[in-house]
Amino acid sequence: MAASTLLHHSLPLATDLATQRRLLVSPTAAPRRTCCSGRHRFAAAKQSCINFSRDQPRIMAAAQNIESEVFEETHEAERIDGKAIAQAIRKEVAAGVTELREKYGKAPGLAVVLVGARKDSETYVRNKKKVCEEVGIASFGETLAEDATEEEVLKIVQGYNADPAVHGILVQLPLPKHINEQRILDAVSFEKDVDGFHPQNIGCLAMRSRDPRFVCCTPKGCIELLERSGVPISGKSACVVGRSNIVGTPAAMLLQRRDATVTVVHSRTPNGQEICSKADIVIAACGKAEMITGDWIKEGAVVIDVGINAVDDSSKKLGYRLVGDVNFAEAKKKASKITPVPGGVGPMTIAMLVQNTLEGAQRTLSSEQ
Repeated sequence: MAASTLLHHSLPLATDLATQRRLLVSPTAAPRRTCCSGRHRFAAAKQSCINFSRDQPRIMAAAQNIESEVFEETHEAERIDGKAIAQAIRKEVAAGVTELREKYGKAPGLAVVLVGARKDSETYVRNKKKVCEEVGIASFGETLAEDATEEEVLKIVQGYNADPAVHGILVQLPLPKHINEQRILDAVSFEKDVDGFHPQNIGCLAMRSRDPRFVCCTPKGCIELLERSGVPISGKSACVVGRSNIVGTPAAMLLQRRDATVTVVHSRTPNGQEICSKADIVIAACGKAEMITGDWIKEGAVVIDVGINAVDDSSKKLGYRLVGDVNFAEAKKKASKITPVPGGVGPMTIAMLVQNTLEGAQRTLSSEQ
């Protein structure tokens, strides 16, 4: 029987039950015609109680199903506007840079090291330089050929480590395969590690009562989105889908530092959907297009979608469209708040980078006084 039909047929029974219960509790409240009539009334009331008790679980389940169906048909999550929040942060950074110049006569400096000619990396570096110019941060950069040696890259990094005008160093990833990525990242001074990848920064992030110099930009951006959207974190259950060193693992640690109860779902988790569907906060960073479908999302949950994936779409001029790791069309019917792709987490990464650079300059210049 359909949920709505079961509930409809059950309503007279529930109404009758209320009357019958009153008769059971206070039989004198009913008209007393004959002794036989009273016995029949008592028996009917008793049978109604038995019937209702038997059907109650199905009635309640039917009501819940109808409520869920109506919720999904009429509800659409509030979109968290990453562009607007990132713009507000950039304005705050610009104000901080102006204050720093007035106080110390110096501007923060960010150095970017690019190896090779990947188009996506070149675009990203170009965008970083543009934002640096916007907020008043001095931009330094070195572009090396694809076949540059590991020692050449290390020499560039060490030069920026020693340069007092540089307060943040970023090595654009991925590096060519012949270069040991970990060795290069470890060579960046943790005091200038604005990407937050240095083992000392990650280690401090993992420890209570210890503060890292810098936090990884994208996970930090996720937390900023939650906090600036008024989403409470303390005491909430959170699920991070993905365990990468760049996003998933530091995101889980940041949530835990804010007193959330955190579960990390990854490729070896046997019941990922079940776990995720119970979470108040979901950060999706699994790198698989639209893997997180509607049945992964709890009603009223807040969803932060870190993923950005290109999927074929002949209706688009470029032949593809960008989607996240979350199936947006399905998730928005369940979530209370959700980030779109594009326009959600993406703009926050560079905003966090310039914020980290400003904070690094503030620490360095104040310690020199």
